Amino acid sequence: MWSDRHGGVSAPPFDRANLGSGIGDLPAAVAENRRLLAERLALGDPSGWCWLRQVHGTTVVAAEAVAGAGEPPDADAAVTAVAGLPLVVLTADCAPVALACDNAVAVAHAGWPGLLNGVLEAAVTRLRSIGRGPVRAVLGPCVHPARYEFGRGDLDRMVARLGPEVESRTDIDTPALDVPAAVRAALGRVEVTVVDDVDVCTSASSDHFSHRRDGRTGRQGLVVVLDS
Repeated sequence: MWSDRHGGVSAPPFDRANLGSGIGDLPAAVAENRRLLAERLALGDPSGWCWLRQVHGTTVVAAEAVAGAGEPPDADAAVTAVAGLPLVVLTADCAPVALACDNAVAVAHAGWPGLLNGVLEAAVTRLRSIGRGPVRAVLGPCVHPARYEFGRGDLDRMVARLGPEVESRTDIDTPALDVPAAVRAALGRVEVTVVDDVDVCTSASSDHFSHRRDGRTGRQGLVVVLDS
C-alpha cells in the first residue's frame, strides 16, 4: 500500500499526511498521521511496525528484530517471513520498492546512491535467504526522468553500473536519470523480471510529496504486510 499527502493533520510545508519524522514537522502531527494511516489499514499500533532511519545505504534488516524496539535502525530495506508485521519505507522522490516471494516480503528505499551501491540486489538476496519461490517486485511513486535533471559525472557512474537505459533527458532537454529504468536494471541483475510499476511521478503529482519539486516537504510511505 502506498500513501499520499492527503488525509493527515500536518501544516505546510508538510501538509497533510506526512509520515516522516526528523524533517521538521511536529512530532505530534507525525504520530497522528501514522495513527490515522494504521487505523485506515486496520494494522494496529504503528509504533509496533518496522520503521527505518533511511541513510541511502545498502543495509537490510530483519523486520521482526527491530519492529517496536524504539529508535529505528539505520537501514534502507527490511525483510520478514512473519505474517501481519507491517514494513515501511518513506519517500519524497526516491523509489519505494515492494518485494515478495511465496512466504516472505521485503521493502526497499532506493535513492540513486542506493541504486548505485546495490540496495535492491541486497534486499532480494536477503529475501531469498528466508523465503521460497520466485521474487516479484512493485515500484511505487517516484520521480521520473522528465523532472529529474542529473549531474553528468554521477549519471556516468549509474550508466557504467546499470546500463545505458538509465540515462534519459528532462522535459527541458538536460541530462536525466531514469529512476524506474534503474530499478528494473538493478532487479534484473538478480534475476527479478516481474516488476510492476504504478507509473506515478512524484514531482508531477500534486497528490504526492516531492523534494525535487518543493524542497522542504513531507514523506509518503510504502507499507507491506505478509498475509497470514
